[in-house]
Amino acid sequence: QVRLVESGGGLVAAGGSLRLSCVASGTIFSINTMGWFRQAPGKQRELVASMTSYDSTNYADSVKGRFTISRDNAKNTVYLQMNSLKPEDTAVYYCNLDQRVVTDSRLLALSWGQGTQVTVSS
Repeated sequence: QVRLVESGGGLVAAGGSLRLSCVASGTIFSINTMGWFRQAPGKQRELVASMTSYDSTNYADSVKGRFTISRDNAKNTVYLQMNSLKPEDTAVYYCNLDQRVVTDSRLLALSWGQGTQVTVSS
């Protein structure tokens, strides 16, 4: 099984910064994608940023230039540095580990953290 534990959320004023961290444990394959999704009240969960184990990144247009994803493969940890935060960034942020390229196990292929609240005040 896989466990993802997020930290770093909180309340920040518009224009401020936060750094999210997510540590993965359990059965982690060397080839995977780790990322961050978010879900605001009444909205669907959306991709914020992702990064493959080969350091290829993908960002939502709404966060490009403001957010930076990084990872430490030795620690199975992914980070999300969020700068110039806006009230519309307010959401629950979920860490995601995607190992579907190497396994189809229901327990290992796609995993989610419990979520961390980010609130940006105007």
